[in-house]
Amino acid sequence: MVDYSVWDHIEVSDDEDETHPNIDTPSLFRWRHQARVERMEQFHKEKEEIDKGSRDCKRKLSECQKKIKELALTNVESNKNELQKLQAEAQQLKKEEKSWDKKVEELRKKEKNMPWNVDTLSKDGFSKSVFNVKTEQDEESEEQKEKKHKTFVEKYEKQIKHFGMLRHWDDSQKYLSDNPHLVCEETANYLVIWCIDLEVEEKHALMQQVAHQTIVMQFILELSKSLKVDPRACFRQFFAKIKTADQQYMEGFNDELESFKVRVQERAKARIERAMKEYEEEERQKRLGPGGLDPVDVYESLPQELQKCFDVKDVQMLQDSISKMDPTEAKYHMQRCIDSGLWVPNAQSAEGVEKGDKLEGVYEEVKKENSEEEKGNP
Repeated sequence: MVDYSVWDHIEVSDDEDETHPNIDTPSLFRWRHQARVERMEQFHKEKEEIDKGSRDCKRKLSECQKKIKELALTNVESNKNELQKLQAEAQQLKKEEKSWDKKVEELRKKEKNMPWNVDTLSKDGFSKSVFNVKTEQDEESEEQKEKKHKTFVEKYEKQIKHFGMLRHWDDSQKYLSDNPHLVCEETANYLVIWCIDLEVEEKHALMQQVAHQTIVMQFILELSKSLKVDPRACFRQFFAKIKTADQQYMEGFNDELESFKVRVQERAKARIERAMKEYEEEERQKRLGPGGLDPVDVYESLPQELQKCFDVKDVQMLQDSISKMDPTEAKYHMQRCIDSGLWVPNAQSAEGVEKGDKLEGVYEEVKKENSEEEKGNP
């Protein structure tokens, strides 16, 4: 025989009998539905508290009994008082355990006698769908992943950015319900890169918002891995859990969010430093003279009296300074000036006439002085 008694009491809010003409029927149904939802939330909260209390009590009793066994095996006189305390604690925990078991049983009876409604009569079919999960043999290569990511971003970049800007759980869930193709690794990867880009651009507030949505997507992906289902089949479970999450779960979510923000800031800082180094290297390469030396480095290595000559562009001062230097040292510095382009001998341009030709005369004179001294000092 089939028991149809479960259908005797069913609560609905949108299929009631006709109401009085002076009553706003849609509003009445909404109030009834809201009251039913609040009762259900209160019941689930009470159930979680009882389940948690029962588990904690059983855990404490198990630990207490374990300690009693360990002390009983030692058979040490000094442990007798502690053993008696533990035995008394175990007796008290057993009484509490019976009390919790009684509450759990009463709650089950209460749940069994609760009227059915539109929220308990049916379940969301899509969230129970099963998708094929790739095996290790089907893993994609790095090149395939990169190509897939690029194609996905080109097609759905606007939608990903829209999701990244959402602020409320319900808005995020609805948007993913309308666009389930966004629940994937490609979306998470794009959001991570976008966060780093925003931090580099010093858009800190927007980065923090997108970071929140990034962690939402990553939590959904982790949930799918633990359940071994496609992410599209379990994202509703994540939102159902996060909207009624206990303190421990929310702390875990917030801790991961803060850690992610720190990692984004570190990556952005490293990217800026790397870009600065690349820019400086490009500028240095542009400055290199015909001998491959950097004029900035060469200038900074010159004695102060030679630096002053280049600062004021005084050839006579340069000639006088070189004549006072050791010939070998003077030749070394002048050759480095040529290799770096600070001095362009035989230059034919206007700049060469001003700098190169005049400095060429200085250089020739230095060579002449060097040769004369070399003749006198073999």
